[in-house]
Amino acid sequence: MRIFHQLTRRTGIHGASHPVRRTPYDKARLVSRHATGLVTRNPFLGRYDAVVVPHPRKPGGVEIYTDELRKALGPRALILDSGINGTPLAGSRNLDFFTSAAGAVHKRRLDDRGVGAALEELTGVSVPVGALLAREVPKHRRLRALYRVLLRRHRIKTVYVVVAYFHQHIVGAARDLGIRVVELQHGAISPFHLGYSYPGRPAVADQPDELWCFGSYWTDVADLPAGMSTSVIGASYLPGATQKDPKLAVFLSQGTIGAELLHVAESVAKEHPAVDVVFRLHPSERASDYTIPAGVRLSTAGSTLELLASATYQVGVSTTALFEGMALGCRTAVANLPGHEYLERPIGRGHAMLMTNPTQLTAAPLCPDPATYYAPSKLSGLTADHAQ
Repeated sequence: MRIFHQLTRRTGIHGASHPVRRTPYDKARLVSRHATGLVTRNPFLGRYDAVVVPHPRKPGGVEIYTDELRKALGPRALILDSGINGTPLAGSRNLDFFTSAAGAVHKRRLDDRGVGAALEELTGVSVPVGALLAREVPKHRRLRALYRVLLRRHRIKTVYVVVAYFHQHIVGAARDLGIRVVELQHGAISPFHLGYSYPGRPAVADQPDELWCFGSYWTDVADLPAGMSTSVIGASYLPGATQKDPKLAVFLSQGTIGAELLHVAESVAKEHPAVDVVFRLHPSERASDYTIPAGVRLSTAGSTLELLASATYQVGVSTTALFEGMALGCRTAVANLPGHEYLERPIGRGHAMLMTNPTQLTAAPLCPDPATYYAPSKLSGLTADHAQ
């Protein structure tokens, strides 16, 4: 995944997907929090039989993907929530000090056995594969060993994790000990997503046993690793129906294609002057990243889901919010930009439209079967015993 991000950025196809910006003061505060956390957030204290690793993003202070699960598990669950790239949940524990320390000491590069040269010959792009290996492999091994000790200490039965492909040290530690690992879906899955798509379903090391999905669409949209099963558990976090604004069109930005999508928004605003064109930033973006043209309104405050609930049209490329907007009754247009392939199947089904010209906006379709993507939640009222 890291090599893929390097490739797309160095070719200019994409920008940074979730840019992290830290000033020297931010870094100093982070070190201070790490040191304090050794005492206040020590996960080795207490007794638990399940582990939950939430998503770092928490709109309105709520981590929407594991919220119901954590309530069902109650005090039996150890919540491991890092504060490195976000604010950890109240009462959660973490090993942030060790996470940062594990990657601090390493060689400048390792022998990549010709992988870097072969990749450059294939793509024309030079990626520092040896440097990535030198940092990431020792870090993984150190953290994997540490988490084995933690999981063994509590005799954990199940590990629940969001974004498993960025927590492979935890997944790997659990698999080493024969502990069940369940991943909760957090975003769009497609044949082009390197975290989930393994054509032919080969055996892949350090993968979850199960993937709990929002709806049936996600269970077979990509070839998962061999042995990984799927279940539909639905989603509870989407807001209820509300009055639609017939003139509101929301453009859903992403760091990877934000600048190009803004040009599309400007073209739509010129073509449809009666439409209220809103450019909604991704949580990882800043208003200072863009110069907003006339006819386009920037949106940063409030809930993206609430905004989509009131919108008639939505336009984006590959963001998960497009699927959420379909479930919220938006007419969906997919901008013809790199990454639109993520929506290939919904476009083919007539649930969305590939927009190649700004005149097409008002022809965007409604999704006739949103429950395919977001079924009613099955976690509501789940007991801790059933969750285990």
